[in-house]
Amino acid sequence: MHDLTDLPSTADVDIAALAALLADPARCRVLLALDDGRALPASVLADEAGISRSTASSHLNKLTEAGLLTVQTHGRHRYYRLAGPEIGELIEQLGRLAPARPVTSLREGTRAARLRSARTCYDHIAGRLGVQIMTSFIEHDVLTGGDGEFHDGDSDRLSSPGRDVHYELTAAGADRLRRIGVELPTGSRPLVRYCIDWTEQRHHLAGGLGRAVLDRFLTAGWLRRAPQHRALKVTDTGRAALASEFGIDWPA
Repeated sequence: MHDLTDLPSTADVDIAALAALLADPARCRVLLALDDGRALPASVLADEAGISRSTASSHLNKLTEAGLLTVQTHGRHRYYRLAGPEIGELIEQLGRLAPARPVTSLREGTRAARLRSARTCYDHIAGRLGVQIMTSFIEHDVLTGGDGEFHDGDSDRLSSPGRDVHYELTAAGADRLRRIGVELPTGSRPLVRYCIDWTEQRHHLAGGLGRAVLDRFLTAGWLRRAPQHRALKVTDTGRAALASEFGIDWPA
């Protein structure tokens, strides 16, 4: 006869609870709106999700209680952001597995095209631009260890995204990045990680280096964020920098 007090306090993980939380379209739109690493107020998130302020408050509370979001109060406003890069990775992986949502308006079609072209994935560059930067880094020996391709069922496991292929920053690559103003990060966060890009089905750069590259592109004016969602726009100076520094011919 076992004493219940000697048994573990929890059983297996409750995937169904998380799935139920993500089953609501409005909550998913909130998470997607925050997948650029920024903190946004509840009012903006309500507009992005197409719901009332009171309904948004309820959804945001549930997402925060589940540990997917964090919240900070500034004056009368509450600002929400993703709880960490692992939430961004979760969104990106779900994007790979989820069916495409039909485009029902010109506005949706324009946004979808921009997201596929260049966007943020939490705190790094994704989409066609992110994949081309990763490819350039490999071709110019900035990174070694992989070919940038997603090898389904081989070396890339969806259960461990960004950790199966061991990319490393070369010494020459570090010098090259410093020359163009990328501040290489220090600290406990892994320097080089990758995500399997859900629109391109290839690797894009993540980790501390991915964030440093995005920061440099933004501060140099090579990229501009969209006001409220995660699309990125390559500027005229950015196109010139992509061509001269990375060998990328980005269309106007």
